[in-house]
Amino acid sequence: MTFTLICRSLILYGLILFLIRIMGKRQIGEMQPFELVITLIIADLATIPMAETQLPLIQGIIPLLTLVCVHYFICLLSRKSVYFRKIFSGKPVILLDPNGVNFENLRKVNMNFNDLTEGIHNAGYFNLEELLYVILQTNGTLACVNRAPFTPLTASDLKIEKDQATLPIIIVTKGKINKENMNLAKIDETFIKEQSKKAGVENIKDILIMTINNLGKIYLQPRHGKYTCIESNHTGGEW
Repeated sequence: MTFTLICRSLILYGLILFLIRIMGKRQIGEMQPFELVITLIIADLATIPMAETQLPLIQGIIPLLTLVCVHYFICLLSRKSVYFRKIFSGKPVILLDPNGVNFENLRKVNMNFNDLTEGIHNAGYFNLEELLYVILQTNGTLACVNRAPFTPLTASDLKIEKDQATLPIIIVTKGKINKENMNLAKIDETFIKEQSKKAGVENIKDILIMTINNLGKIYLQPRHGKYTCIESNHTGGEW
């Protein structure tokens, strides 16, 4: 009996993992309404055949496959037709415009003023006068557009040329060198040792994490102690 439960659980776990991968990699807060509904139903359906050993496993698998097919069909219709996309996902709603808060639209989406202020706080804004538009997206997130006087200056505004940095790549993790990334960055073990000594780390095995970007900026955190940022002269990597 116990072995049967374990086998059924493992089979259903593998199936659900496979189905979720097929459905995409959206986070819960980024799901469209129909995606969230299908995900919740799948989670509920999976528990029944796991515990009910008298229920044939195929009777638990068929509903799961059916829902994934429904999800695929809805996604296909949404990609092909704006009309169906509005039906399944809705459309963005403007909650704040140049005239102020649109309380009528707030009422339509079942929100109140406190919900709006909490949302803009989560987006990093604390004063309504800083915002020109606040738009409720179909996945429930808020998109905020600054008013021009409150928009941060950029290098382009100041006519300053900046080098384009890339994402840092991991060179050392838990004392082990990532040789593939080391070759990608066009550095060698000697370079790693030289830079680690600048941070007071004598042995590579004592490095918890070390990254480098294409401008030569290094982030190094030892196993014991605070991290260090090192500006090296190496700019040979391209990734």
